[in-house]
Amino acid sequence: MSNFELERFDSADALAERVAQLWIERIREAARKNRRQIVALSGGRIAKTFFQATTRLAFSEAVSFRNVEIFWGDERCVPAMSDDSNYKLARTNLLDPLAVNPAHVHPLCAEDDGRSTAVQAAERLRAIASTNEQGVPEIDLVFLGMGEDGHVASLFPEEAEAARELPDIYRPVTATKPPPQRITIGYQVIAAAREVWVLASGAGKAHALEESLKHDGTTPLARVVKSRANTRVFTDI
Repeated sequence: MSNFELERFDSADALAERVAQLWIERIREAARKNRRQIVALSGGRIAKTFFQATTRLAFSEAVSFRNVEIFWGDERCVPAMSDDSNYKLARTNLLDPLAVNPAHVHPLCAEDDGRSTAVQAAERLRAIASTNEQGVPEIDLVFLGMGEDGHVASLFPEEAEAARELPDIYRPVTATKPPPQRITIGYQVIAAAREVWVLASGAGKAHALEESLKHDGTTPLARVVKSRANTRVFTDI
């Protein structure tokens, strides 16, 4: 039995529409139960298309984000409104258009000078999330992209094993691609999430995705998949 579900699409737009639809369903389900939904957003090229699809669907179906708590899976430590900022990407294409309450938005590096706010984000996550038996916060839904080398969030293949085992919710990393200074969520937090959805989109990633879904895969995405009972993978590759 596989511990992942794979859905293939003919285009990035079709992928984004499908994932947006599923997310809106999760938000409605949480609202019906009068509970908050805690999510961690991703960056990457597909994220903009996905955020825009979600915004369109939320408007057309009058879906409120008032019960959604927004965190991030990783961030580049750049000024808040830099074009390299995952926060700016989400704010421009999702948060501002939907008028998401700023009190429910918990960026990692969103100061004007790019300083880390990850400590505050981690404290907030611990305050509002349930925890598993190991004391790790349980995020309802973690979105991940995937790079050409199989990296997810800012968890790169070259990272030392000791760093991969760190229990931190968020930790600083030096990326192998610019901008180098980043904050990333840890493997243990991804493993503890109730759901993880991977949006693997774009040319040049077919080999990394294939390797990541093998039983003996060694990429960061492979490590995530092995750590969980189920991971959903959406791809146009």
